[in-house]
Amino acid sequence: MALAVASSASIAGSISSRSNPSHQQSKAPQFVSFQPLDRSHLSSTAGSSSPRRCSVRPLNAEPKRNDSIVPLAATMVAPVTEVVGKVEVEDYEQLAKDLENASPLEIMDKALEKFGNDIAIAFSGAEDVALIEYAHLTGRPFRVFSLDTGRLNPETYKYFDTVEKHYGIHIEYMFPDAVEVQALVRNKGLFSFYEDGHQECCRVRKVRPLRRALKGLRAWITGQRKDQSPGTRSEIPVVQEDPSFEGMDGGIGSLVKWNPVANVEGRDIWNFLRAMNVPVNSLHLQGYVSIGCEPCTRPVLPGQHEREGRWWWEDAKAKECGLHKGNIKDENVGQLNSNGNGAIHTNGTATETDIFNSQSVVTLTRAGMENLLKLENRREPWLVVLYAPWCRFCQAMEGSYVELAEKLAGTGIKVGKFRADGKQKAFAQSELQLGSFPTILFFPQHSSRPIKYPSEKRDVDSLTAFVNALR
Repeated sequence: MALAVASSASIAGSISSRSNPSHQQSKAPQFVSFQPLDRSHLSSTAGSSSPRRCSVRPLNAEPKRNDSIVPLAATMVAPVTEVVGKVEVEDYEQLAKDLENASPLEIMDKALEKFGNDIAIAFSGAEDVALIEYAHLTGRPFRVFSLDTGRLNPETYKYFDTVEKHYGIHIEYMFPDAVEVQALVRNKGLFSFYEDGHQECCRVRKVRPLRRALKGLRAWITGQRKDQSPGTRSEIPVVQEDPSFEGMDGGIGSLVKWNPVANVEGRDIWNFLRAMNVPVNSLHLQGYVSIGCEPCTRPVLPGQHEREGRWWWEDAKAKECGLHKGNIKDENVGQLNSNGNGAIHTNGTATETDIFNSQSVVTLTRAGMENLLKLENRREPWLVVLYAPWCRFCQAMEGSYVELAEKLAGTGIKVGKFRADGKQKAFAQSELQLGSFPTILFFPQHSSRPIKYPSEKRDVDSLTAFVNALR
């Protein structure tokens, strides 16, 4: 889908009203809610050269816990001068179909028009700044909130300040409950997620603060894209009733989730940011693509998918922190055909096409892998990749692995693949050192114990060096 890029000069008006200078002398902060913008007069303000800042009522929050030791800034509720009426019931599945081929700018405009001050953009400090730029280009008022987990990179905090100044806005920050964080750290330490998974920490630092934020809204806007995460985001619509969280009215269907860039590819997002001269997080220049908390985020290497820099020690299908947990579907994978090749079926329907297809790559069955484990005196060594065809990380290394297999043909080293998801996953985890996909094993000629490839550099030269060191 092509991006619709609009010049900021062609968009009349400012996104917010100027703060009253007299308020600067007030001893107490003053908050006002957005007033509907009279778009017929936008052209009269187009020539203003100074940034225009806005102050909006903060996101509503759940009542503060009795045992909380610090007040939550988000619990402050400002006087409301105008209340946006409840949005009429709408068929959002049909609306998603109607907007399937719409530009992100058009989708953003529709969302802001429909929900007014009861919708906000979720901003993480990464490339989802594109959402703020699109909102700015609509000329409508908009709100932005972010989750400060307390463990973000210093560069991200600096970037938040840059974005506020660039657009003349105030980001509404949500913080985790201090008592819950204290209990987690005291009981399990600062880095428990490396041992038992990231879900508990994310639940305390991200999911619960998000839940409080969304309780004050009727809709929110996210930067999810279909190409971002294997197994979790490939089917997200541009608009949907949120499957996981509730809005201010409570109950199922009380919150609407907009994903304006769902159909946009990452490279097109970056082309848009460059074209519009949008400031970006300096971490991107250091190899970071998807950016989260500092302990759980790292740069990606050539040949790696962008989400492989997040929670790299876990399974690719678990790479959601809980903010979009509705994306994760129960795994219900059927068995492979007799030789372990071809498509798989879920409820009788073909869902994935197999990968690493080459005459130089041998497809191994469960029995074949068990035999490899038993042999202590093999006639030739084996290099085997444990993979899942839905895994974007496996897909990213397909070309280099096939090239390596063709390069090793005739050298006495066999190259194979073993599909290790579904019913084979437990076996692969217990017997084959599977931690996450892909896992690469080398079976030496005179040893039954396979050696796990320790690096995440999966280019041909790196894999060749690994094989040559052990052959």
